[in-house]
Amino acid sequence: MASDRRLAPSEARLAGLGLKAAAEAVATGAVTSEALVAACLGRIAEADDGIGAFAALDPDQAMETARRADRWRQTGNGIGPLHGVPIGVKDIIDTAGMATENGSPIFKGRRASTDAAAVAALRSAGAIVIGKTVTTELALLTPSAVNNPAAPGHSPGGSSAGSAAAVAAHMVPAALGTQTAGSVLRPASYCGIHGFKPTFGLISRRGVLMQSHTLDTVGVLARSIDDVALLTDCLSAYDPDDPASYQRSQPRLAEISSATPPAEPILAFIKMPAWDDADPRMHDAMAELADVLGQSVEPVDAPILADIIEWQRLVQLAENAAYYGPLLDGHANLLSVGLRDRLTAGAAVPVRDYLAAVVARDEAYRTIARLFSRYSAILTPASPGPAPRLEEGITGSPIFNGLWTYLGMPAISLPLLEVDGLPLGVQLVGDRYDDGRLLRTARWLETRVNAIESGQA
Repeated sequence: MASDRRLAPSEARLAGLGLKAAAEAVATGAVTSEALVAACLGRIAEADDGIGAFAALDPDQAMETARRADRWRQTGNGIGPLHGVPIGVKDIIDTAGMATENGSPIFKGRRASTDAAAVAALRSAGAIVIGKTVTTELALLTPSAVNNPAAPGHSPGGSSAGSAAAVAAHMVPAALGTQTAGSVLRPASYCGIHGFKPTFGLISRRGVLMQSHTLDTVGVLARSIDDVALLTDCLSAYDPDDPASYQRSQPRLAEISSATPPAEPILAFIKMPAWDDADPRMHDAMAELADVLGQSVEPVDAPILADIIEWQRLVQLAENAAYYGPLLDGHANLLSVGLRDRLTAGAAVPVRDYLAAVVARDEAYRTIARLFSRYSAILTPASPGPAPRLEEGITGSPIFNGLWTYLGMPAISLPLLEVDGLPLGVQLVGDRYDDGRLLRTARWLETRVNAIESGQA
């Protein structure tokens, strides 16, 4: 979708609104949904030729839905918390009326007849699905062609590449992603935005391409903690059709995350396995962050993390092969060499090793969970370094993220660091089912760092 027209300043301001601000503006009538959606479509037309964040768009349908949203509000009807606000949806999440091609020619032209649970929740909240965002091949490691708007010429990460790029480039205020290892947190780190992977099972996976029933998690990408909390609240609901979904009383994240912590948080700073192999610039940036936070950070050793990383790797490999292996029969020529090799390797994982890795998860979680009796969150980098260049042909390593996915613990990437002009996220990890406390601690950390940087602390 190309256009020579540049957005007017007023349109650029609309396209740059965060999710919460956009929802409030539409709800109060300060902005129409039609104007908001038009501004986002204008931004896509202006920028996406050079970024490539979207796999599918239906501008006419988006505009007509926006006009209906405006008419509905103007008649005094009740509206949802995201009424009339455009959202991007990763192209492995079924969306009725739009193509969902899973980043693979095998699924070219595929159109789901029903919405995934997460998309249905978006629509129920009043949101408008503006388009489908690019994913890496079958949401694995083969790079997409998406260019990082925060670091042109660099990868936006993967697999939620298009979602992160679209949010960073102000094409949408927020987008849905998914994570099996680091596919929300790493793109957020590289693109300088917020990425949140909630507790395993908080958001239903019904209608999402499955590659690992043990690990797959729906997450969100946005430009603030307020926006992350609002969107996650709209998506969180028990779904009996997803075995991972749980029935649990959930205080609203937006409410908890905006509260003042009852005590000054203390963070457990863990130097992850593979720390010595990571980018030295990341080492320096994290050391500086720990230094300015002073007594709010304590170094902690967790030797079990090396085992957890290996268990996650085995589970993902084996389950990738179980779900995608049938594609090798009849479709092998449409799979990348790297993916074919990965599926072959996954099929070779001994069953006993796979089962041992699955069984180890709960005891490993209990070992790590003991930290939360003292610490509000675990502090680590969100990636081993800044985004790799596109010509390297990689999406970066998820080694600092996958273990938390395996443990089912919530984690957020915060855009707090920069090295040589490139974004680098800080990762906070919380206890299972305590997503609100994690977001509250994340807000405290952002406020603290911003105050230090501005000389107000």
